[in-house]
Amino acid sequence: MYSREIDGQILTLSASGWTYRNTFVLYDKETESLWYHLKGDDGLTCIAGKFADRKLPELNSVLTRWNTWVNSNPESKFLMNQ
Repeated sequence: MYSREIDGQILTLSASGWTYRNTFVLYDKETESLWYHLKGDDGLTCIAGKFADRKLPELNSVLTRWNTWVNSNPESKFLMNQ
C-alpha cells in the first residue's frame, strides 16, 4: 500500500492497462504519470511523466483476514457492489 500524496497533491491511482514483468503499471489521473514498484525499492516510483524518478512512499500495512480485522476494528466499513 502506498501514499497517494506528493507535493501536497492527492493522486488518484488506477491501472494503466500496461504490465511489466507480470505486475500492473499504475497511472495517476491528475498528471497521467506512470507508477511502478521497482525491485528493491521502498515505494512506488514514477517511471514516466510529471513526477519522473519521484517516489510515493510505502505505508505500513498488515495482511489479515476480514473477520480478524473487523473484530479488532468494528467501526470499519466496506463497499459492496450489488
